[in-house]
Amino acid sequence: MSAQLTEEEALNKVASYCSSAEHCRAEINDKLQRWGIAYGAITRILSQLEAEKYIDDERYCRAFVTDKFRFAKWGKVKIAQGLYMKKIPSDMVWRYLNEIDEEEYLLILNGLLATKRKSIHAQNEFEQNQKLIRFAMSRGFEIKDIKRCIEVLEDEVYEE
Repeated sequence: MSAQLTEEEALNKVASYCSSAEHCRAEINDKLQRWGIAYGAITRILSQLEAEKYIDDERYCRAFVTDKFRFAKWGKVKIAQGLYMKKIPSDMVWRYLNEIDEEEYLLILNGLLATKRKSIHAQNEFEQNQKLIRFAMSRGFEIKDIKRCIEVLEDEVYEE
């Protein structure tokens, strides 16, 4: 930034930023540090934003879990890693991750694997399954869930 912001200007700017989308404390802290705001002022700004409910890590965590699962189709591991990077406490993260409906979770994983299976070129079933496992793990799904879904997919292929 070319001109140094005052504490009040910084507060107004980040309040406006927070009102347009959900953000966590760590994101706002990083933004204020990049702007060159003094640490004492950052602490006061963050406290005020939390008091006025512009930022709420719990609300952010809930929204992040829901969005990344439903829209980006991420698995629990990848979501947890994303929230770890945002400095959200792991107990809060797992509370919301455990609220994901297991049936819906496996349904999304099944859909991803079925779609990916159509585009995989493999010499044999073993190689195909390895590629599916790597794909699903890169999306953040756990191996136990991946194996369950691959077995279901194989049963459906053999029934046809």
